[in-house]
Amino acid sequence: MPAEVMVLCAVSGPYETDVVLALGAPGAGTSVTRRCGDLAELLAAAAAGAGTVAVVSADLPGLDREAVGRLHGTGTRVVAIADDGPAERLQALGFEAVLDGAADPRLLDAVRDTARVDDPLATHEMDLSALSGRTPGAPERPGAVVAVWGPVGAPGRTTTAVELAAELAGLGGHRAGRRRRRQEAARPPEESALLVDADTYGSCIASRLGLLDDAPGLAAVARAAGHGTLDVPTLARHAPVVEGRLRVLTGITRAARWPELPASALEVVLERARSLADWTVVDCGPLVEADELLMYDTHAPQRNGATLAALQAADVVVAVGAADPVGIQRLVRGLEELAEAPVPVSATRVVVANRLRSSAVGPDPERAVGDALVRYAGVAEAHLVPDDGAALDAALLAGRTLAEHAPSSSARQAFAGLAALVRERVGAPAAA
Repeated sequence: MPAEVMVLCAVSGPYETDVVLALGAPGAGTSVTRRCGDLAELLAAAAAGAGTVAVVSADLPGLDREAVGRLHGTGTRVVAIADDGPAERLQALGFEAVLDGAADPRLLDAVRDTARVDDPLATHEMDLSALSGRTPGAPERPGAVVAVWGPVGAPGRTTTAVELAAELAGLGGHRAGRRRRRQEAARPPEESALLVDADTYGSCIASRLGLLDDAPGLAAVARAAGHGTLDVPTLARHAPVVEGRLRVLTGITRAARWPELPASALEVVLERARSLADWTVVDCGPLVEADELLMYDTHAPQRNGATLAALQAADVVVAVGAADPVGIQRLVRGLEELAEAPVPVSATRVVVANRLRSSAVGPDPERAVGDALVRYAGVAEAHLVPDDGAALDAALLAGRTLAEHAPSSSARQAFAGLAALVRERVGAPAAA
């Protein structure tokens, strides 16, 4: 005989008694181990292991995607009871099942079915579509996510992200030469790109492109994602088109605002981004550790959560390092840290050596950098970007991309080759 399912009940309103009696009825196979008055008590009981399933009111104060993620982190599944409200919003919060009310006859089945899931995050593998509203066998979203990451020391993460997004969006194509036009003819027409500034240490894409930095941008859509209200039109409103088919989602205006970008919200933002654009290019922060020293035995916000969420969701990770002795050393160590990241990073990786110049590495810089990466990092093939300071400075001063301001730049041609390499690794996605 299967063991009884231990249930934490956090149902508000006059229906709490009915729910508790139904869960504790003889032969139900469930028992209520704790009646929680608020979200704080529910989180504490879940952390103490007092229950395996939590039955909550969908309108419980403070209940958002971050709170549901914390419950999942303790191994607790969540069944929500909603008398009204948009079903899409409730599903976006990450509940295993959503019921229509306290009198829903599926209550016991929902609790018992969710209790059989070994991993709360893998509920989609069960046949709970009738309870959660999910459609089995739904097609994958069309867009691809590219995370641009690199170690500390200004190796050119932002420049690479901006120029890569511009090339993926096809900016400056009308000003390109014959060879470039042949490359563009080989890719699907009218691709779109979304550039996301998720650097929680020094976001600067707005300044780089001459945009206003007082727009809410990523913080606003992350807040909407946490409350389950983020949809594609909302994301599009906060990510305006800056040129051609390139959209930009600006980052936080001050580094102290990093708690506004939790990993649980960034996961939803990137999911919606796949439906908005063919390519989503994320400018990540330099650090990938999980900040365990901040946690101790309690839950604490993770400053690197946005970077880790982007790396985990990415289809391609572009690792950028500076092409000089110090930059190569940092890149080698950074690749080791990336391989040991606290989240699974299964995406294919493209290593970029940026600002390649003979004055820093000798008379044959391509060979010197390539040999160093092969010897110390096992990177058989790295993409090299030459140092074209004059063109980059001019583009920065104008607030434009190289594709728009200096299409004949050697650095621009290298970034165009990087975009072609990314397309090759991922495959051109269907038009969104």
